[in-house]
Formats: sequence, C-alpha cells, structure tokens
Amino acid sequence: MDLLRFITAGSVDDGKSTLIGRLLYDSKNILIDQLEQLEKSTKNKENGEVDLALLTDGLRAEREQGITIDVAYRYFTTPKRKFIIADAPGHVQYTRNMITGASNANLIIILIDARQGVVEQTRRHSIIASLLKIPHVVVAINKMDLVNYSQDVYNNIVIDYAEVAKSLGLKDVTYIPISALKGDNIVDKSETIRWYDGKALLQHLEEVEVDTDVNLDNSRFQVQYVIRPQTEDLHDYRGYAGKIISGIYKKGDKVTVLPASIETTISKLEIGGKEVGEVFAPQSATIQLADDIDISRGDSIVRSTDIPQTNNEVEVLMCWLDDKPLQTGNKYYLQHNSRLVRSVVRNIEYKLDVNTLQKEAVEGNVKLNEVVKATIKTASPLVFDAYQHISGNGSAILVDETSNSTVAAVLFQ
Repeated sequence: MDLLRFITAGSVDDGKSTLIGRLLYDSKNILIDQLEQLEKSTKNKENGEVDLALLTDGLRAEREQGITIDVAYRYFTTPKRKFIIADAPGHVQYTRNMITGASNANLIIILIDARQGVVEQTRRHSIIASLLKIPHVVVAINKMDLVNYSQDVYNNIVIDYAEVAKSLGLKDVTYIPISALKGDNIVDKSETIRWYDGKALLQHLEEVEVDTDVNLDNSRFQVQYVIRPQTEDLHDYRGYAGKIISGIYKKGDKVTVLPASIETTISKLEIGGKEVGEVFAPQSATIQLADDIDISRGDSIVRSTDIPQTNNEVEVLMCWLDDKPLQTGNKYYLQHNSRLVRSVVRNIEYKLDVNTLQKEAVEGNVKLNEVVKATIKTASPLVFDAYQHISGNGSAILVDETSNSTVAAVLFQ
C-alpha cells in the first residue's frame, strides 16, 4: 500500500482544521476515546454539532484562539492508501511553519473561502507550493453552503485561480467545491452540489498518481551508516546503508564515490538483509562495492554516467526560520541528508517577496519568515543537485552551532 503526504494551506478561518477533522471523522479514522474527548470539549454543544477542528488544533493557544499555530500531523488509512496530513497555519507570521510542513508533501490542498475568493494568502501559499515544486495541487473551494452552493461563485473562483496557477507554472491542479462543516464532497459525493461532476476529495486523494513523482532516472544514494560486523561469519563484510534518494541501482553498475571521485562497481545489493538484483527510490538498502574504499557517513554513491555537482560554495534560496536575525558572515552547521558540515553565509543577493515573486534589496539583517537568495561556503565539499532537478538531493537545513536549533530551510539553485 503506497503513501500520500499532503498539506492543507489557506487563509485564517478558511476551515483547514475542520476539513481534516471531517476527513478523519467521516472515514472512521477516529478512535472511540478521541471521539468521547472531542464531544466533551466541543464548542458547539448548544446545537449538537461536534467541533471537528479540535482534532488537529492540539495546542492550548490554538484551542483558546480558534486558530492553527503549529503544524499538526495526522495519520490515517483507507483500504486504498496510507496518508500523512500536515495542517499548516494560515497566518502570515507562520510562513516558516507552512514551508517546513510542505517540504515533503506530494500534494497540497489550498483552501479558498467561497465568500472571499482568491486572497493574498492564497497567492502566498501557491507561490510556496511552486517554489517547493509540490507536484499536485487541489483547490478546495470551501463554505459552499454559505453561498447557497452557487455554481457561478465556484466558476468565478476557478477562473481567478487558473490565472495564478498559470503564472506560477502549477500544472496538475484540481478544483473541488466542498463544505467541510456539512461534509459535502469530502468523503462522499454531495447530494446538494449536483452540478459538480468530479470526484469527492477523498476519492481524489486515494487515486492521484504519486508513483510518477519519483525520479528513477538520476541515481543518488547517500551513506547513512557503514556496516562492519567483524564477526567470524562476516569478517570481510562492508556494507553501506542508506535511503536511495532517486534512481535505480543494479548489481554490476559502475559507480563513483563522491566527493573523493573514486570509481568502482556494485558487487551486491541488499534489502532487509536479503540479496536483490536491483534497488530503487525511495527504498532503504545496503550497497556493497567491489573495492575497499574509505567511505564515511554522508559520502555519496552515484552512477558513473550521471555525476551531480560537487562544490564547497553553493547558491541557495533560503527561508529564515529563526527569531534571531541572520547576518552575513554568521557560521552554522549545514545538514544535507546525512552529511553535516560547517558553513558560513557569505553573501545575500536579494530578498524574494513571496506575495509577488519580485526581487527586493535586503536592508539590514534577514528576519524571520523572509526568503533570500544567498551564497553559502562549506568547510568540505557538498555533493548535490539543484532542488528543481532532484528535490531530495537539493535541499538542506542550517543549524545553529550553539543552540542546535534549525534556523533556515535551504534549496540549492
């Protein structure tokens, strides 16, 4: 059974948490004790309705204010697919939360209030989706019950958003009219919105193709752990364990170990301790090589016919996540998958307005939630691809050396 990771995004009070609560509730993915607790703490006791938003708004401040602050993750399963949902905040000051929540998503659900139409936050979240190259977009036009399920209102919003999608290069966009509060077109097709002939949201989530999102053309593998049992039975065993970022590896393939640039051949491939003929993304596997080479955690094994970039100076697009401003010359750890290196931010070229994609001059320091184009110098070489090409090998984080807190999300250019 495959897995779909998706994130919900939208402006404040568009109904993101209610939508997820409705998905879980109507698909019977709520435990009895959760339901009992929900009924006890619900805000709508006077009319007998359960406040489904409380399923995801877990922080006390969220419940008190009726808003989402942190990214809430929920897991559920249907007979067709497993799901991981990230519920991202709608407020402008929580842009960093939305970016981190969206970084691993196959699909984004952008909620639009049918009464408000396309607003600034709609464009902001759509721009972030385009920057992160999220392959599938669902535009869920919510609160249709508050506009009398008007097809004209729906059609006008579709026309407006289609212009946004075209300008950002969003390709796979699906529009669904819904009412998260009433359950229209969430799990089952709505009896009220008869003019809509598409799928209900859950059916679309179950059937959207995610296999084609995996890059099987460019082979990238980064070593997470070097296996050396050194027992009598396995005295000479040396395996390199890790997750295949992209591509396919086969026994006998000619490969290059980077950054040392040493060529060798794959002698054996294993998954779960059993030998196999080939492995492919996103499997976790162990690779054995024909030659004894000094390989450490963070080194890369790639096909010799397809070499990625190797450099200790990289241009990046960076979202600043820390309350403490960024100053040019500050030093950080850069974590690129398994590889951890010391680095310094050497130059900040411009700031990107995430509402318009316009490049702006940086005045003073880089502040929380700002997205900038910068140059990072590393103490040892990185083996990477542009994020646009292979996202799994084209992203990293910056970590504060003293507090160990993550201060920036980084996309290699």
